[in-house]
Amino acid sequence: MATEVDGLLKRVLVPILLPEKCYDQIFIQWDLLHVPCLKILLSKGLGLGIVAGSLLVKLPQVFKMLGAKSAEGLSLQSVMLELMALTGTMVYSITNNFPFSSWGEALFLMLQTVTIAFLVLHYRGQTVKGVAFLACSALVLLVLLSPLTPQAVVTLLQASNMPAVVVGRLLQAATNYRNGHTGQLSAITVFLLFGGSLARIFTSIQETGDPLMAGTFVVSSLCNGLIAAQLLFYWNAKAPHKKKKEQ
Repeated sequence: MATEVDGLLKRVLVPILLPEKCYDQIFIQWDLLHVPCLKILLSKGLGLGIVAGSLLVKLPQVFKMLGAKSAEGLSLQSVMLELMALTGTMVYSITNNFPFSSWGEALFLMLQTVTIAFLVLHYRGQTVKGVAFLACSALVLLVLLSPLTPQAVVTLLQASNMPAVVVGRLLQAATNYRNGHTGQLSAITVFLLFGGSLARIFTSIQETGDPLMAGTFVVSSLCNGLIAAQLLFYWNAKAPHKKKKEQ
């Protein structure tokens, strides 16, 4: 019975959460304080948790927009720049064969961000432009993932993530400041993104060792923290009844 349980546990944990040598170190030799293996376990667990959570991170934002039938308070430019950053991270990770647990949330966040961008255009009366945007986004992604795109271009796209994230978040922060409220911005989504980007600093260092990936998440955490702080500051501020014309 003990052998069967051990075999089942090993199939569950290896290689999803632990390499075999770490499994033996912790569960066979009972070295429960083996720091390198514990760091791997923590990183893998956090990474998979972030990926799983990313399936729902932006849904509150989507539902809030659908419920209000409005995209007031959301900066389209900010959404587009965030989409660019997520696409760059995903393509760069795939081409470098990084483990899915280190970047998987970029895929799900990208799909949800595309949906938000379409809704912003739709609620601004630009539905046809929104449909065209969806088609163009799919085409660009296919080209980036194809052998036609040189690795240097993919690396450059990832390197552009930092300025894209900074500019995108500053645009959203400026929109919030100008409006004096955060409009249809979802607090749940913002705080989950902030927490996820903080955790990703550790997992990207541990799982990829790529300073470009880690640096991107450091910058992302700072920018997401700014938006989270604005949400708290404007928590009781209400949008005026008369809707302003969105730019």
